[in-house]
Amino acid sequence: MMDQAQVLREMAQASRSARRQARVIAVTSGKGGVGKTNLAVNLGVALVQQGQRVALLDADLGLANVDLVLGITPPHTLSQVVFGERTLADVMVTGPGGLKVVAGGSGVYELANLSQWRLERFLSQLETLDSSLDVLLLDTGAGIGRNVMTFALASREIVIVTTPEPTALADAYSVLKLVHARSVEARLWIVVNMAPSPREGEAVYQRLAAVSQRFLNMRPEFLGALPRDEAVIRAVQRQEPFVLAFPNAPASRAVTALAARLLGQPQPAAGGVATMLQRILRMIR
Repeated sequence: MMDQAQVLREMAQASRSARRQARVIAVTSGKGGVGKTNLAVNLGVALVQQGQRVALLDADLGLANVDLVLGITPPHTLSQVVFGERTLADVMVTGPGGLKVVAGGSGVYELANLSQWRLERFLSQLETLDSSLDVLLLDTGAGIGRNVMTFALASREIVIVTTPEPTALADAYSVLKLVHARSVEARLWIVVNMAPSPREGEAVYQRLAAVSQRFLNMRPEFLGALPRDEAVIRAVQRQEPFVLAFPNAPASRAVTALAARLLGQPQPAAGGVATMLQRILRMIR
């Protein structure tokens, strides 16, 4: 016979399961310099423009790149929520275009050393994102190191950003190999940034997908290509997302199309913020 505490735990679990879950999408790359953070920021703004409630979590060690693109410096970080110094509402700031931003830093990796009650309190705060957001974007660091890939491997949708450069493609393939080696069940998307043309961007994707299919028996999907566009450089100089600064620029139209394609696809099962955090916890403990 179940005791009262067990009954309450099962009721709480059933309640959580019945609630809708936010869509968690990691944006990552095999190397730096491919425009990953810029894509994550502008994709987030484009999703907001299409009626979504979106937050961008900086999952890198610091917020320098997001600060550069958005022109904001969040005063608090997720680490302060981990240790009970701030609430989640304190650390989430609203940036240009209505995109919400959470500075992550090393906060999530400190979860491994938390006491059980402090951990449960933190996770209960994170669970509120499932009801307050439609999409949580994770801007990971570049590369395939443990700290970088923890977030990506815990997500059920992973956007891998690359360019037509051979080294960038090789590094993107390294991300695919790691996902395959860890037997991660996730929808994999490829975005080819700085493409000379849409046709060449898709050709780059096809080469990467063919190699992945041949050697890994897995084929990522093509989310789209972004062109080389001077508007992107000018927007960075203005510290403003290019979809806001130059809404009619080719890059802006392209990223708007990426957002629409994402929203046109069903959300993977077993997603959500709380589930993602639980996966991270299993990996770092």
